[in-house]
Amino acid sequence: MYFDELKLGMTAVIAPATIDKEKMLSFAREYDNVPLHVDETYAAKTPFGQLIAPGVMSYLVVWAKYLEVDFFGEELLAGKSTKVEWLRPVYAGDKLSGKATITALTPRNARNGVAEVTIDAFNQKGEHVLTAVTEAIVKIRAK
Repeated sequence: MYFDELKLGMTAVIAPATIDKEKMLSFAREYDNVPLHVDETYAAKTPFGQLIAPGVMSYLVVWAKYLEVDFFGEELLAGKSTKVEWLRPVYAGDKLSGKATITALTPRNARNGVAEVTIDAFNQKGEHVLTAVTEAIVKIRAK
């Protein structure tokens, strides 16, 4: 979708994705190898009581599902930034789903603008686990 077709408040539902324990452990071992993500004995002694998924993995699982309903498609020129806020722990077996909303639109020039998408993700209990705000540079339809 072109920048000039986007509207503030547009939403898209993000389908559920389950945090698979083996994938979680593999991701953690490679990218976030800290005891809270890979050592069950250690994690059991923390306030979480068990292993938690790396935050970046939790976000990426939701992001992959968002891309199935992506607002921009081929009109996306580039990502500009992403800010993620983790609100609750995510555990193996959790099912994350959510909503993407266009929260800001800023024209840059005659060719493109910056669209801000806010993604809110929830676990199977309805608990808000993360919010991600991504800015994307999107084409403006040629006049």
